[in-house]
Amino acid sequence: MAKKIKPSDPKVKALRQRRCLNPHPQKVKALLFSATDFFDARDLLQVKYEMLRQVHVDGQTISKSAALFGLSRPSFYQAKRAFDAAGLGALLPAKKGPRRAHKLSTEVIEFLVQLCADDPALRPAELARRVQQRFGFEVHSRSVERALARQKKKRR
Repeated sequence: MAKKIKPSDPKVKALRQRRCLNPHPQKVKALLFSATDFFDARDLLQVKYEMLRQVHVDGQTISKSAALFGLSRPSFYQAKRAFDAAGLGALLPAKKGPRRAHKLSTEVIEFLVQLCADDPALRPAELARRVQQRFGFEVHSRSVERALARQKKKRR
């Protein structure tokens, strides 16, 4: 039987930090994961790798292997593409969330820099309000503050 997720467990904490915590370890039915302590159904990287290995090395069907490891067939194909392209590390889920300040385009940053040059006393909240007036979307004042700090670093 698969180990249950206990938030206080140090391994759970480590797996979560590395984005490797399997949200559904109870769905893993493969004997490997119930027979020994070496295999841990909570470790998503291990689960995905063993699923791929079972198909490639042991000749298991994709459908059966995906079901045994608690994943879907599309998850198998996605894992296989990632593994074939970039190896074991590619089986880790990508970080969630935006990769950059997507609202603060070059045009918006230039607008903010010009506003600050015209009136250095403007606060980030006021700058965010003016961005909304000019461009029609909301920006958090902290995002404005960070963007301007990055611009200062670039100019140095």
